Amino acid sequence: MGYILYNNCGDSNLRYLVGLSQFKKLVLITMFRVATNKGVKSMNIKEAWANVGGLSKPSKMPGYGYGLSAFECDTGSKLRLIKNSTCSMCYALKGRYTFKGVKAAHANRLESITNDNWVDDMVLLINHYGKKVPYFRWHDSGDIQSLDHLKKIVAVAMATPQVRHWLPTREAGILKAFYKEGGSLPGNLAVRVSATMIDGKPHSNTGLTSTVHKESKAIGYSCPANKQGNSCGSCRGCWNINIQNVSYAAH
Repeated sequence: MGYILYNNCGDSNLRYLVGLSQFKKLVLITMFRVATNKGVKSMNIKEAWANVGGLSKPSKMPGYGYGLSAFECDTGSKLRLIKNSTCSMCYALKGRYTFKGVKAAHANRLESITNDNWVDDMVLLINHYGKKVPYFRWHDSGDIQSLDHLKKIVAVAMATPQVRHWLPTREAGILKAFYKEGGSLPGNLAVRVSATMIDGKPHSNTGLTSTVHKESKAIGYSCPANKQGNSCGSCRGCWNINIQNVSYAAH
């Protein structure tokens, strides 16, 4: 799996990890290593930034984020070919997302996901940049790449409990596989499965959801961004795990 497990952490205090699942080992070891700097190779922000390809700074969001190329979306790449799907007018396939520098950053991030120290580096960055604004947006472009990728994101969220994370996704199958393996999400991570079609119903049996309304009424909580300069403003609904569904106006 590429994880650095307790065998090479070099600390007898981690012997209790024997018998735990690979995923739980990843979470516990990450938190231990970040807290003690034991085994963490990236000891400064500049190095960690370079290792993961940097973070993004979505203009409408309250804090930092992380994006991959929308061209690398699995489910999204299929949906964008379907008329009136929620991916048919994807904003992340045009504008600044097509700039050479942005495309290079996306490529670097994608390549870095499988690095052994990816979780450590992301934790270091989010802890640093989340001090002033403790909200983080995963995938302002792009999506989860694999079950392993999701597990690493969950590990990052668990190791940054003071920051609230929002992860929108169309990879319902990956999320269900995570739950099937016995995985659980921390309270500071809101994973929202996006509806397939505009004016469509939210997904079922996936936890938190989001929809897009155009002709129909909003389902659940209506995102106010379209009424306030396309910005979150003071709203943090997407990050709120007590809001079952967030509905966005089509744009």
